[in-house]
Parts: sequence; C-alpha cells; structure tokens
Amino acid sequence: MNFREKPYFLGDEQIKWVEETLAQMTVREKVGQLFCINIMEEDVTGLINQLKKLDFVPGSFMTRSFKATTVQDNFKALQDYCKYPLLLAANLERGADGVCDEGTLFGTQMQVAATDDVEMSYQFGRVCGLEGLAVGANWNFGPILDIDYEFHNPITNTRVFSSEPDTVLEMTKAYVRGMAEIGMISCLKHWPGDGRDERDQHMVTSVNDCTVSEWDSTYGRIYKELIDMGAETVMSAHIMLPEYSRAMVPGIKDEDILPGSLSYELNNTLLRDKLGFNGLVVSDATTMNGFMQAMERKKAVPTCIANGVDMFLFALHMDEDFNFMLKGLEDGILTEERLDEAVTRILALKASKDLHRKYENGTMIPDRKALEVIGCEEHTGYAKACADQAITLVKDTQNLLPIDPKKTPKVLLHILGDVGGYHDFTRDHGLVFEDLLTKSGFEVTLFRDIADTFNYIETSIESIKAYYDLVIYFSNIKTSGSDTVARISWGGPGAQNAPRYLQEIPTLFISVDNPYHLMDVPHVKTYINGYTANAFVLESMIEKITGTSPFTGVNPIDPFCGRWEARL
Repeated sequence: MNFREKPYFLGDEQIKWVEETLAQMTVREKVGQLFCINIMEEDVTGLINQLKKLDFVPGSFMTRSFKATTVQDNFKALQDYCKYPLLLAANLERGADGVCDEGTLFGTQMQVAATDDVEMSYQFGRVCGLEGLAVGANWNFGPILDIDYEFHNPITNTRVFSSEPDTVLEMTKAYVRGMAEIGMISCLKHWPGDGRDERDQHMVTSVNDCTVSEWDSTYGRIYKELIDMGAETVMSAHIMLPEYSRAMVPGIKDEDILPGSLSYELNNTLLRDKLGFNGLVVSDATTMNGFMQAMERKKAVPTCIANGVDMFLFALHMDEDFNFMLKGLEDGILTEERLDEAVTRILALKASKDLHRKYENGTMIPDRKALEVIGCEEHTGYAKACADQAITLVKDTQNLLPIDPKKTPKVLLHILGDVGGYHDFTRDHGLVFEDLLTKSGFEVTLFRDIADTFNYIETSIESIKAYYDLVIYFSNIKTSGSDTVARISWGGPGAQNAPRYLQEIPTLFISVDNPYHLMDVPHVKTYINGYTANAFVLESMIEKITGTSPFTGVNPIDPFCGRWEARL
C-alpha cells in the first residue's frame, strides 16, 4: 500500500494520523471499522442504543432517503456517537433523491447516455455530488460500470449507461470527474461486472460468462481506465467470473468458484495485481441472496474480508455478524495482518478527504444553509435539459407523430405497471401523464375505467373505431426487488389491454422506464423510450409527441432486442 500515490495522495500529516489512529485502536474498534451499517429508520436513536449495547462502533453508515434535515440530523447523531470520522454513504445513481426526498432526480444513467452528450454526464456527477455533500454524505455508491448485454436482466436495465462498452466508459469517466472535482468519493460497481446474466444477484449468485479476452476488452478495459484515472473505491458484488477464476487458479473445482465479494483471485490477483487498484474495496450488500447462497454465513463474514474486501456492507443481524467477524479472527480465517491492512485502507480514504480534521473541528456535517443547493434552479435546469435531449423516438413507421387533438381527439389510455419498484418507489406517473394530455386538448379515457363495463374484446371493430381515435400505452414497469423479469404481464381474460387493435386504430407506445418493451409489443408501429419516470420526462414527452419539441435522443442499447419484426 502506497498512500502517497493514487487514489489517496496523502501527505505526512495525513499518514501520521492513519498510523497513530491504527496503533491506538483495540481489536473491537478495528473490527467495527470494517462495517458499513444501513440506516433504515428516520430516527437513529434506536440504532445508536443498539450499537452502545454491543460496544460496536462502525466505520461507515449508508442512509436511505429521508427529508434532508432528517438525514443531516441522523448523520450528526451517528458521528457524535462514533469515536472516529465516518464514511457516510448514499446511492446517488440517478440523482440526489437517493439521499434525501428533496434531492434533484436527474435521471437514470441510461437517460443520461441517451443525450449522447458527455458534458451532461459530467454535470450529472457534479449535481449528485453537490447535493449529497450538502446533507453530509461523502461517499456515493456509484456510478454503475455494468454493460447491458442481456436485455432480460431486470436489475441493470436503465441503471446502466449502455450496452456499448465505449459509451459506458466515456459517460462513466465524465460522471466520476464531476464528482471528484467537488470532493465526493465515487464507488465503481458491480465488480467484476453485471449485465451478462439475465438473473439478479439480489436473488441468486449470478455469473458473468465472459471469456478472459472478452472481459479484458470490455469490463476490464473500463475498470482499468477508471483505476488509472484515480478511482477511490470499488464495490465487489455477488457475481462470479468463472473463466477468469479458472485461468488464475488452474484446476479450481467448479464448487470452489466464488463471487467477487468472496473471491481472493478476483479481488487480489485481478483487481489489485493486474489492474493496479490501490483503493478501498467494499462488498455489495451482504444481505442479498447472492452472498447468502455462496457460503455459510459464519464463515462468509470473515472470509469476505480475508479474501480482499476492505469494508463489509450492511449486517443481517448486527450482533451476530459482528461476532462472526471476531470469531473468524480468533479462528484464523481472518488474520490480524489482513485486518490491519483493511482498516488502514479505510483510514487512508478518510484522511484523503481530511475527514479527521473535519471531525476535530466539528464540520463533518454541514449546517442548514448548505441545504439551499438541493433542488436549486441550476440543478433542475440540467435535469430538464437531460430529459429534453434524451427522449428517444425508436420508431414511427406509420408516421403518426406529431399527434393533434383536432385530428385524433378521443384517446384511450392504457397505464401499465406504474406501482413503483426496488430502486424507485414512486407511482401514479400515468395519471400525471393523463392530466398533461387533457391539458393539451385531448379527451382521455382510462382503460381501467371502462374495463369492467365495456366488453372491449367482443365489441365490433367499427364500434371501437367510433369510440376512439388514438390508443396510447403508458408503461412504467419496474423491478420490485423480488421479480426476476421486467416484462409486460397483460393479465385478464383474453388480454384485453394488449394492443390488439393496432391495425384498426393508430397506437402509440411510450415507455418511461424499461427500454426493452418492443420484445413484448413488436408490432406497435410508434414507440418511444423515456428511460426515467419523473416530471421532467413527462412534461418533455408531451412536447415531443405534440410536435412542439423535436426528438434528439439516441439509443444507448438495442431497443429492438435483436428482433427483426420489431423494426417494422
């Protein structure tokens, strides 16, 4: 470990603090530093009391999104309890809504990539970082470097920039630069790379099936360039890379191949030795099934650190996991040397951001005035511009657009999904879209309002055409954290709500989340991707379809899912 070089660049005073702090720590304090604990409740009083009873002082916390003042107060209370400066983390993947309710929802990574504007990704990172810092966060669990090769994968989807490695690389570099310039720590994820498996590591230990050469030229190239650029942290996920494990450990048995979060060869031989990463490695959430299924937990907890991860993300049961780590040290699964190495990296990262000085002078958490930057006009302006530039007209082979209330006044609107999901709990965007259509002069009928009283499936074609001039599908289908697909499920007898009359009535399909719905509606002739369900996208979508604003977005992925008939 060389802390005078990237990504730390520590000076003499900072190195002295790291060395002296490590020397004075007890074993329990060192083990505490290994943990990043999840803040699940708005009031952290109970959490602090639980930690006191366990004599457990974590090195980091990650917050869920609450009111900005609540997040600030929670961070301050936790820092007041903890003896050493904290790494305070959040998921700023798509905006500062990941750290506080008032935060600017900039857009998903794929939406940003659809602008085809690297400068937009730079502003994306900058805006996320500034608003995160305002509430006291100093560590962002992003960006996502995964490549969307497998369109069935329900968890990468719009969370990633693209299915093209070059696009992922350029957008990621710009995002990280925006974060770095304002002092926010970035975390590259999900090592060794998601997006090849159609399964979700939240549900199962998943697989990146790249050959060694394939991985080197894609995922490996991306990680290498970001590491050379000065990447500070990497998140090691519950994803196996079997071809590389076999190449680095000749003769390894299939049953001994482990995911990144538990693999010595992936974290050390590949990430550190081959790619030259000198920073901190944090596991992905160890409460996920991908971690739980790979190894018995009492062994997995210390093995995670022993095999190259420096910080253990979350705890299934704090008392149990803390003691599993201590027992692993006692039994020799985790050595004192490896414990000291991991804690030294944690302290070095803190010192690199002068957190020890901020802790000493009481400035770890900003004051209330700092919150004025959250949702400010400049930041919402970038988010609006991103929506305007990103919305993508995938196809309009029937020349339907723009639509005009004078020509097609009577609209039947189908709303699909729109109930929130794992990474976005918001819902009812379709009703907002309905209101915007009505304000634009259209007479809108919701399909769900007629489904019980109007026999849509048996009514004559001429009757249907007399009722409606245009059918619009508004789809906001998200993963929920337990679903293994993000496909359209029509439901109901005869799938009445499917686009069965698209040859009779002009039909428009709009997806504001999943960009791959042409797999399920390939014969729809007019299809649009918006990539993010938020107010900026909805407002801009209305402008696009009514012709007051041009479509400029580009496809970051193949929206046709490789299906020739979807292009017709």
